[in-house]
Amino acid sequence: MSSPAPLLSIRDLAVGFQTDSGLLRAVDGISFDVPRGRTVGVVGESGCGKSVTAFSIMRLLPQPHGKILAGQILFDGRDLVQATPAEMGTIRAARIGMVFQEPLSALNPVHTIGRQLAEIYLLHKTKDKREALRLAVDMLRRVGLPSPEVRVGEYPHQLSGGMRQRVVIAMALACHPDLLIADEPTTALDVTVQAQILALLRELRAEMGMAVLLITHDLGVIAEQCDEVVVMYAGRIAEQGTVEQIFDRPTHPYTRGLLASIPRLEHPRKTRLTTIEGLVPALSEMPAGCRFQNRCPLASDQCRQSQPPLEEIDPGHTVACFHWRSSV
Repeated sequence: MSSPAPLLSIRDLAVGFQTDSGLLRAVDGISFDVPRGRTVGVVGESGCGKSVTAFSIMRLLPQPHGKILAGQILFDGRDLVQATPAEMGTIRAARIGMVFQEPLSALNPVHTIGRQLAEIYLLHKTKDKREALRLAVDMLRRVGLPSPEVRVGEYPHQLSGGMRQRVVIAMALACHPDLLIADEPTTALDVTVQAQILALLRELRAEMGMAVLLITHDLGVIAEQCDEVVVMYAGRIAEQGTVEQIFDRPTHPYTRGLLASIPRLEHPRKTRLTTIEGLVPALSEMPAGCRFQNRCPLASDQCRQSQPPLEEIDPGHTVACFHWRSSV
């Protein structure tokens, strides 16, 4: 039997921003799938195009500068690139929810928590304001917010960072979406609260049966939360595969560098952490050929002249590197 079609299928997506220096590509021809009921992690350093990919899926790129230049974003067989603003309005929250990176900026500071959450129910579920508020209280309770009957009357600045993130999760899941996009959902939270939020996302995913696209720079989170991994670098995919393939057999030099830089308990206290020298290139300074060439120990003239294609090295495991065999 053939496997079911993925819930989300991104094909050759290219996204650019119009600037004083011209059109700059932040995402350049990426393709990956998010199967139904699975969690796919997108990992990479800041500036790799992870969040731009998420905002492209939601059609929330900053206007008028951000543009989808090419490709398809197929959600349940429907191309969101071609969807009208009205059509996207019915899809957001109802079928695709998003947890934003900074909860304080994702919430309106002049409206109460209850009003902001109830608005989602009024838009998608009910026209009764009292019923919408009751649903809001129930959802806040479901995500573990203490005293939800009290919190609905409070404003975002009155809540802690962890509480605000729970509110944002409640808003994203209010309509039981098929897909949740979580963009760095634990950034700026302390370690204990991070663990609580990640555990909550795991529980709700299992309970609701939704698919999750998790965007993070933290490979520890990827290992704990995800089924499949997409490693991005400078707007392109460097490597992708299952969690087991990426962690047990990392192949791209960038992936290997990321894994080597994870602090480990067995390291001697005075041993310096392994780092990847250099920085992700600016959009206006992308090199020809492989974009990792200036930081790669395996770089050759071929890497500086040509872009390596994604090559399948095992079923479901692909890598974009001319010299991947040398890194295994």
